[in-house]
Amino acid sequence: MDQRTELSEFLRSRRARLRPEDVGLAHHGGRRRVPGLRREELAQLAGVSVAYYIRLEQGRGQNVSTAVLDSIADVLRLTRAERSHLTHLARPASRRLRPALRPQRVRPAFQHLIDAMDGVPAYVVGRRLDILGWNRLARALLGDFAAMPPEERNMAWQLFLAPAARELYADWAEKASHVVAHLRRDVGRFPEDPKLCALIDELSARSADFRRIWAAHDVQDKGFGRKRLTHPVVGPLSLAYETLVLPADPDQQLVTYHAEPGSPSARALRRLADGAAEPDTGLTGEPDARLMEETDVRLTEQPDLRLPEPAAERVSSMP
Repeated sequence: MDQRTELSEFLRSRRARLRPEDVGLAHHGGRRRVPGLRREELAQLAGVSVAYYIRLEQGRGQNVSTAVLDSIADVLRLTRAERSHLTHLARPASRRLRPALRPQRVRPAFQHLIDAMDGVPAYVVGRRLDILGWNRLARALLGDFAAMPPEERNMAWQLFLAPAARELYADWAEKASHVVAHLRRDVGRFPEDPKLCALIDELSARSADFRRIWAAHDVQDKGFGRKRLTHPVVGPLSLAYETLVLPADPDQQLVTYHAEPGSPSARALRRLADGAAEPDTGLTGEPDARLMEETDVRLTEQPDLRLPEPAAERVSSMP
């Protein structure tokens, strides 16, 4: 990844989303040549010379200070994730100081922990959203990770290139925006990761949706929220999720889902857990009649979908 290009496009995209009146500048009417703030306006508000800001936006600003970056970030109203991304782009660590990227693995003891999380779908993602580890219920809820080729065992790949993911996530567009924003953050942190570059190239070549969302240059690191799923076996689910950074490896994150106690989603998740715990469930893709009575939702029959059988082995690392 060319960080100078990334920096230039990121700053232009942040300027474009602000209007002069948003930052206290008078708008004198008439048609503006460019959307959002002009470079001159941003430089004035940030307290730097126009020439200096232009050099920075072109990726030619050497040894830019923290104070200048903070001032520009304040004017552009950047979020915490965006501020961090700006710093990574404008003040990249030298190659000599960057640690080598090693293959990522889930510690066996931590894998045992998420295996023991009965009733809680849990999985671990690493750099570029590679899926590194999971428990039975995560596999039953989100997909048969163990059966996927290693290059497809990635949240972004699944979301944009696997048709089943579009059917699973009821709020697919929102989920897609979050995933792309997370990848954009990784570009700033790991600009020389060849697998990250290859993933973005593949997604850009094969998905018009990815190209459109990627062009927005949004950066996000959302740690919690709610997802609506439409599962082929148990039907609609409304689940809260939490994302926790692992202290021993900040490049790995544990993602868990849970339902509100006593809710239809909790009962549906419990039935899914019961099925995932049995070696041979015999469940088909047809919605369970008793569960549909509880949720008062009627689904169409989907006979070609199956609940994944439990994995015979656990894959806890990416090649």
